[in-house]
Amino acid sequence: MTTDHAFHTVIDYAMPIRWGDMDAFGHVNNTVYFRYMEQVRISWFERIGIACDNGEGQGPVIVNASMEFLKQLHYPGDVIGRMSVGQPGRSSFDTRFELYCSDDPATLYARGAAKIVWIDYAAGKSVPIPDLLRQIIETGKTIAL
Repeated sequence: MTTDHAFHTVIDYAMPIRWGDMDAFGHVNNTVYFRYMEQVRISWFERIGIACDNGEGQGPVIVNASMEFLKQLHYPGDVIGRMSVGQPGRSSFDTRFELYCSDDPATLYARGAAKIVWIDYAAGKSVPIPDLLRQIIETGKTIAL
């Protein structure tokens, strides 16, 4: 991932690679990388106190996601997900992800991205990002889990 000063790391999160994450070829299935990305994102939301439904019927929706697979992950082991966020717009912000293996932390195994839009679930329309979330994104505090 290229360095972009508009992005800053907000969470590093370690997860076990499960036996069931592998496919018939003996490596972690490509779809599971998106699950790892999802778990890092949800863990960050939980850690900062932003639930997927903040009691007002609002929350995040992923409008696009991508992944570049650089090296195969294998069971057993732990994968470390690193999430970075970009400067927020009115109702959206971009995220970037890097996946490393705990046994080989200097090697980047995959990198991905997802755009998050804050919406009113009932109306199905975007709404401004909550002030608390905007402040957290803009201050750039990193959480290690």
